[in-house]
Parts: sequence; C-alpha cells; structure tokens
Amino acid sequence: MNKHVKNVTPATTDLSRRSFLVGTAASGLVLGYAGVPGIDSASAAAPANFEPSVWYAISPDGLVTVTCGKADMGQHIASTMAQIVCEELGAKWSDMRVALASNDPKFNDPVLGAQITGGSWSTMMNFEAMSRAGAAGRIALTEAAAAAMGLPPYFKDQLVVRDSIVSHPKSRKQMSFADIVKSGKATKTFTPDELKAIKLKTPDQYTMIGVSVPQLDIPSKTNGTAKYGIDVMLPGMAYGKVVTPPVRFGATVKSVDDSDAKKVPGFMKAVILDDKTGTTSGWVVAVASTYANARKAADALKIAYDGGPNAKLSSQSLLDEAKRLQGLEDSGQFFVKDGDPNAAFGSAAKVVEAEYTTSINIHAPLEPMNATAEFKGDILHIYSGNQFATRSGAIAAGAAGIDPKFVVMHQHWLGGGFGRRLDADMMIPAVQAAKAVGKPVKVIYSRENDMTMDFSRPLTYQKVKAGVDGDGKLVALSHDVVSAWPTARWGIPDFLTPSVDKKGPLDSFTVNGADFFYTVPNHYVRAIKNELAHNATPSGQLRSVAPGWTFWAVESMIDEIATATGKDPAQFRISLLDGAGKNDGGAQRLRNTLLAAMGLSGYGTRPLPKGEGMGVACVSSQERATASWTACVAHVAVAPSGAVTVKKLTVATDVGTQVHPDNIRAQVEGAALWGLSLAMYEKATLKDGGIEQTNFDSYTPLRMSQMPEVAVTVIANGEKATGVGEPAVTVVAPAIGNAIFNASGARVRALPITAEAVKASMKA
Repeated sequence: MNKHVKNVTPATTDLSRRSFLVGTAASGLVLGYAGVPGIDSASAAAPANFEPSVWYAISPDGLVTVTCGKADMGQHIASTMAQIVCEELGAKWSDMRVALASNDPKFNDPVLGAQITGGSWSTMMNFEAMSRAGAAGRIALTEAAAAAMGLPPYFKDQLVVRDSIVSHPKSRKQMSFADIVKSGKATKTFTPDELKAIKLKTPDQYTMIGVSVPQLDIPSKTNGTAKYGIDVMLPGMAYGKVVTPPVRFGATVKSVDDSDAKKVPGFMKAVILDDKTGTTSGWVVAVASTYANARKAADALKIAYDGGPNAKLSSQSLLDEAKRLQGLEDSGQFFVKDGDPNAAFGSAAKVVEAEYTTSINIHAPLEPMNATAEFKGDILHIYSGNQFATRSGAIAAGAAGIDPKFVVMHQHWLGGGFGRRLDADMMIPAVQAAKAVGKPVKVIYSRENDMTMDFSRPLTYQKVKAGVDGDGKLVALSHDVVSAWPTARWGIPDFLTPSVDKKGPLDSFTVNGADFFYTVPNHYVRAIKNELAHNATPSGQLRSVAPGWTFWAVESMIDEIATATGKDPAQFRISLLDGAGKNDGGAQRLRNTLLAAMGLSGYGTRPLPKGEGMGVACVSSQERATASWTACVAHVAVAPSGAVTVKKLTVATDVGTQVHPDNIRAQVEGAALWGLSLAMYEKATLKDGGIEQTNFDSYTPLRMSQMPEVAVTVIANGEKATGVGEPAVTVVAPAIGNAIFNASGARVRALPITAEAVKASMKA
C-alpha cells in the first residue's frame, strides 16, 4: 500500500474478478454460483422495490435496506454504510435497515473490490462509492417525484429531499419515498461515468455524517434476534466436533479406532479430513446427533498420528532460525531501498543497534469458530460468519471437490473476528462431514481447538541499526523484519508486493509501517520470510497486522536514538516529521496528532513522582496509502520489582471525516486496550510443534482489573475518511516501552513486557 506496491489493495477491478488460489492442491478456485439455476441472493429485493444500486433497495413502504458487503464483527460497519447512503439519499434514519451480503458475484463490485474486511479499509474504501450510490438514488427519486406530481422537468432542481420526503416548497406539493416507489416512476439508472460526475455534498452540508445516530444492529443484538453463525439451526442437522493433532501443522492421521465412540448415543461417523486446500492437516471430526454427544464421541476416539516435520519445533527454534536468516546478506527482499545506509554508517558520529521481538499471539474471538454445511442436490450451502467471502467460498468448494459456482455462502453476524475469520478452516470439517453423513452438519470449535489451531500473529524478530551525524541528526536506518508471511499463505498474487530489488514478490503485510513518514535520507527495509515458522505456525492477520510489530521496533528505536543524542523523544520526532520528499502531507498530519496527544496528556509540563514516566509514539497505520495518523502518550509506574502499572493512555487520531463520532471513540478505545493487552499480557508458545496455551487460564488477555484510564481525542478535518479499528493497537506498546525507560531506565525490547525483563534491564 505504498509506492512499491502493485495491485495490493482489494479495491481493484482486477482483484474483484480474478480466480483466487487456495494452495497448490486447489488452485484456480473462484468465487461461486454465477448462473446456477434456482439460486437467489439472501438480500435480493422484491420486484416492486426500487434498487438505485446493488447495495441498497427502497421498498414500497419506504424502508431503505442497505446491503453491507463487509463483515460486521461488532464494529457496526453495516450501520456505517447505511449512514453514508442515508446522508446523500436524504432518507429518515428510522427508515434505514441493514442486511448482509451473500457471495453472489453481483456484490463483487468493480469499484469496491473483493468482499474482504480488514486493514481498517472498509469506511475508507467505501465512503465515496456508497455516497455516490445514495446521491444517485436521490436524483432518481426527485425526477420521478417531479413527473408524478406533474411538475415540469426543469422544476426538479427546486425539489428538496429530507427525511424520506421529496417536496416542492413553491407549490407545497410533496411525495414520500414510499409513494414514489409505488408510482413505479423511479426507473433512472446511471452509467459509471454519470456516477462519477455526481456532485456530492461538502462537509459543511452534512446532516447525518458526523452524527452519533443509533446503531441499526443494536436492537437485534440485544433482543436476541440477530443471528450469528453459531445460532444456525437446520432441519435434520447433525453436529461435528473436531479432534486436532498435538502438532499445529504437518501431522497426518495414521489410524482411528472408533469402537468406544460407537457406544455414544447418536454417534454417526468419524471423518478423517482429506483437505486438498492445504488449510488443515491431521484433523478428524466426530459426527453425532447433538453437540454434547459429538464432544463425547470425539473424546472417545483413539487416534494415532504421524507428527510430521514440525513435531520437534519450539518458539526458540523459530527465533534461532530468524536470527540465522537475518545474518545472511542475501536473504529476503527489499521493501524500502533509499540511499546507502551502509555507507552512511561508516561516516556516522554515532551508531545505535537493537533487536526487537514479538511472540506468537492468538485471536480468541468470543464466538468460537463455527460453520454449518448443507448439500441441496448439487448446491453446497455454507452458513457462517467470515471476513473474506471471496476466498472462503473457494475454500469451501475445494473442501467439497466441486465447482465454486455451486457454493452459496450465507453471511452472519460475527461474534468477534479481529482477522481470525479471514480464514475459512471451520468450513472444511463441516463440508466434509456433511458430505460423509448425508446431512447438514454444524461444526463448533472448542476453545481449545480455537486456540491451538489459530492462524496466529507470527513470532517476529527485527534488527534495527541507526546512524546519526555530529549534530545528532538521523542520517541512516536499516531495518530487517523476519517472520512467517501470513498473506503469502493465501496464494493470492495480487496481495503480494514487488520487491524494490527485483528479487520477486514479498509480503508487505509483514513490513508495512517500517516505511514510515520520518525523513531519513538513507533507509533500507528488508522483508525476510522465516520458512520454518511459516510452515510450523501457519500465520494469519491479527488486528493491526504488521504495524503491530514494525512500529514496536521503529518507535522504540526512535526513542533510543533520542536518548543516545540527548534529545527529548517527542521533539526529536517532530524534527523528523518535516514533510520532505515523499513524506509531504502525511508527516504534517502525524505531527499534529503527536502534538494533540502531548497537549491532552500534559507531557513534559509537570514533574512526575519517582518511578513514574511518560512515553510517546506516533504511527501511520495501516499502510502509507491508507494511513490513519495516531499518537499515544503512555503514563506508567514501575516498581523496584520491575512490575509495571499502566496508569493512563492518551491517544489522538486524525480520521479525516468521521461518520459516527461515538463509534470512532469506541473503536479507538478498544484498539488501544488491545494494544495494551498485546504489550503486557498476551503470549503463546510453541513446544514440540504445538501451541501450549489452550484456554484463558494460560493465555491471559487484559483483565478488567488491569484497565488504565484511556483518553481519546479525534481530529476530524474534512479530509478523506480513514480507518479506526486498528491503528491505535500499534501505537500503545512502544509508548509503554518508552515510558518504562523514562520511569526506570529499563529498556525493554521484547513483547510482551514482563516484570522480569524490566528488572533485569534496571540492574544492567
């Protein structure tokens, strides 16, 4: 998502129409069910409706139903899409409704691209298109109203649209949206060029955008009528419980003894997964008439495994391999290659070097992974909540061994996603079990399944080297990032980035953020794939993606450089954010957020008690081209034992145009707390090829008792809307690490931060 990236954004025509690869054994699978007789989209409207766009319809009763092509996992994106449409359409908010898109190819919009939810892209990449869709509907309704009211065509410019009513003030004539739709005169359509030519409202004209209206999904989620994937019930449905091997990936099933399982009432079959998509390995699913009995049957199975090539690996194995790879001059590919850092280091007055690490982290959404599969003749129906319908349909088809056009996906609300539901592994046991027993089958992961088989945030190792001149100016920086490559695992070429050294594509979603907005004349960033980790711990995208680790290294190193040169870390950052060259514009916005966070927190304005300190960090997450400018000041207290208490997080973020202020604040607060959780508490470890942590007793996210005060300020300046779901995750850890140094002199370089590490650094 920067000058080196080609076709990585999901909002491209090519990506929305291409055939998605799902591993070497199932390549060429495409999103499904175009032209299959008898298949209707779940959100298809009745013929009497007026559909100005594929994304919304107005019914004869005046209700406006907006179809959301993004996964809604509690971030209210469906309601946000409706609010954007409502602004330009001129509808009354109480008339707005939302629906979730199926995998009908009509929803693979050439402008909005693939149905993927991640990267804090949704509002940013949909705002203009949904605004134009709303405006087109308003224009069509006004022209239809003018005709229905017998007004001359040129009178249409005198019509006013407000609260689902089109009125002509001079003649006092008016028609409701309902009456216009009933008249049948609303038939105008728009070409792409005509849509582009529509003049949209300016921010000073907004009446809906920027208002914290009631979220449309809240009533159904509070009264229990909202349906999540785990709520699906089908006639004659059976249940599947997966049994996973002790090795995360690479194991195979040697034998299954189901003699004891057969004693469980309602037991039907033990199905060994034959997964041609390469998503799972060594899995068995026990199928029974109830979930309780499926669990009992699964526990009764006696399964023998071949552990495979990864059975002896550990977190230390992966870290050792990462360090070995980083030490090789020819490993990896260059993501940034500006100037000549090596030459600059030779003439630098001072050189600072450091190593930074992050551990394996698990998503653990509250709703465990689940899917229900049903074959109706040749058609496979999948019921689940997922973040990547464009890829998941192909995964389901690969699991079933059918053409993807015969797959119908029924999207549901998500009880948490955070990147976990970008993967579709839960569909594979459901599909193959349903095929094996000839019944619909619902598969629900146990928490243990969910954690040990998570597509986790990868273990990372980063080496950063910086050089300053005699005036303390940063003149060179090299940054090596070694990790598994989550996006490369998907096998989607358009999501990879050409390397600047022409050595082939790299996974930019492992190095984004390292191409920061500071001005450094000599700057290298090298992306190095840890093949051992890539195979042993198949990784996915966890909320914040690469900036969650790259900014940990960058923003910690900036502080280390400031300390080495005797400068205030905040003022040092401000001097680097001069907007020179490629950093024009973005650097100024980032500088402003840093100043806002400093002002709100009182950074540097008062002495703090002994053992307390404030630290700063500022980031441009997610990617350069899709950045939200975010800064944090962390206030911590450090005890002599090394125990750290985070007292307050002050976060400032520039979101351009804010659609729903309350929701933005909630997203930023939640992201900051997730960042705190990753920084201080969450760690998964690999031992003998398997994840050791199996539940919340051993994997310990932030608890309510550990909550600090969180202060948020939002900068809304009328610029293009940006994303808010993830950026604050990335800024918190380095701010805390820098605050710990200012409080105690201890420099920590590994996440999560432990009291032992802090105390050891204090002694050093």
